[in-house]
Amino acid sequence: MRIATFNLENLRCGELLQVRLPILRNQFARLNADVLCLQEVDGDQPTGASQRRLLALDELLCQTPYQDFYRAHTTHPGSLSPRGKHNLVILSRWPIKDHAQYMNDLVPPPHYRSVTSNQPQSELAIKWDRPILHARIELADGKLLNVINMHLKAPLASLVAGQKIGPFAWASVSGWAEGYFLAAVKRAGQALEARFLIDRIFDDDTDALLAICGDFNAQERDISFDVVAGRTEDTGNGLLANRELIPLEHSVPVSQRFTLIHAGQHQMPDHILGSRSLLASYQKMEIHNEALGDELVAHTQVNDAPESFHAPVVASFNWCT
Repeated sequence: MRIATFNLENLRCGELLQVRLPILRNQFARLNADVLCLQEVDGDQPTGASQRRLLALDELLCQTPYQDFYRAHTTHPGSLSPRGKHNLVILSRWPIKDHAQYMNDLVPPPHYRSVTSNQPQSELAIKWDRPILHARIELADGKLLNVINMHLKAPLASLVAGQKIGPFAWASVSGWAEGYFLAAVKRAGQALEARFLIDRIFDDDTDALLAICGDFNAQERDISFDVVAGRTEDTGNGLLANRELIPLEHSVPVSQRFTLIHAGQHQMPDHILGSRSLLASYQKMEIHNEALGDELVAHTQVNDAPESFHAPVVASFNWCT
């Protein structure tokens, strides 16, 4: 069994898609995944259609083994239609028994009073920008595999009314700092909601097979990562050890442990964590980062770069299915 995660970076319809397809299909073929978690899959609304569809993803998967996989994806609130931008998708070789998304469902939006906003002072509800996605997959041996796919808030400052003078320009350092703080709250809040969901799963089954995958926008030992992992040394309670999630990247040499290059710095924002029950059958992790370019350099020197600047990650298990 192979479980993979891959941030496709704005997979959408358009001229660039045709250039991207052969590159991404080769990466998908190398992954040879049985369960594949995808981030940043955009939804398109065909002319005359009432709902959006994942048309770019459909084209990417066409004539590949993944086209026949079972699928779950995030939706626009109150709808069965995909979101316009940055959907999460779980593809599975085996049937998906059920799935659900969570976006301020387990953690209510924190309330905050802005300091630098030019609008009348009132409490602001800090809502998450996107949901997390949970699917229960029926393996061939009858066991259930819980998979959580998530894409946490990027470390880019959130909007503060009256403090932006351009898409990436701020009127004051204090305004930017407050927006950066709000982004950190959203990222940590999403992680907290994921941890609440994880504990609900363990409440139902203390030996649950659980993999949590995705773009955390956080390195190991960052707050958001630690909240999801729930390490015993952080809780200080050995009786909670079975609820800890293990970063599978620990089996990869440090020199190869990166999925992103930013300004020459190797980073690991993309992770797969597993429950101890899942760890029992774990074999190895692969990070396909050989062709990875520097995202900062590429954005300034390459027009319409076709590749994702996130490396896909895949974990192998000797699970008999």
